[in-house]
Amino acid sequence: MNIGHVELGRAQQERWEAAYARRPQLHGVEPSAAVEWAAGVFGAAGIDDVLELGAGHGRDALFLARQGFSVHATDFSEAALDQLRLEAQREGLDDRVTAALHDVRDPLPVADATVNAVFANLLLNMAFSPAELRSLVAEIHRVLCPGGVFVYAVWSTADPCSRHWSRLDDGLSVHDGFVGRFFDESLVGELSEQWQLDETTPYDEGQRRMWRVTMTKPVPES
Repeated sequence: MNIGHVELGRAQQERWEAAYARRPQLHGVEPSAAVEWAAGVFGAAGIDDVLELGAGHGRDALFLARQGFSVHATDFSEAALDQLRLEAQREGLDDRVTAALHDVRDPLPVADATVNAVFANLLLNMAFSPAELRSLVAEIHRVLCPGGVFVYAVWSTADPCSRHWSRLDDGLSVHDGFVGRFFDESLVGELSEQWQLDETTPYDEGQRRMWRVTMTKPVPES
């Protein structure tokens, strides 16, 4: 990681922390369309525990807990996680939800092949360099058990909101101080190397044009 990306990551962490502190429930209380899909996928696979990365203030983690999943949620904003913990306690879900501060630019603090499912809504859109993005997906692959499932959702390059963002280096864009990356189908395909790509679906959520992706860590041949 070069110093430019270190500085960018730190600045974005501070910006998100301030945003969550200034506006509780920043993303609303309704679950994302992606997590509703993911709950069905995980349930059909007989999975009852989920690692959510980039959980924010927890609207999706809480939805999964209400559906009966055990959820370990991480984010790099303590303000967001405090909101998640308080809401989980208020709803009596704190036995199903744990929350830990973690920046996914660092290795995941999880042992190899010990997680059954990973969920990430919009996390991969954040201000990662191409190398950081590949490293994150490799870390998710590492911690998943063989046959484990990764569901993520990202903004598409076809998103009409992208025209309001200014281009930066490395395929990143910026709007109102927030930096992110819009995904095309080729990037989805690139990140699926070493995976079984189960599903890639474009969809609309509100005014946003999205990709929903489901991947499975292959089971080694005996």
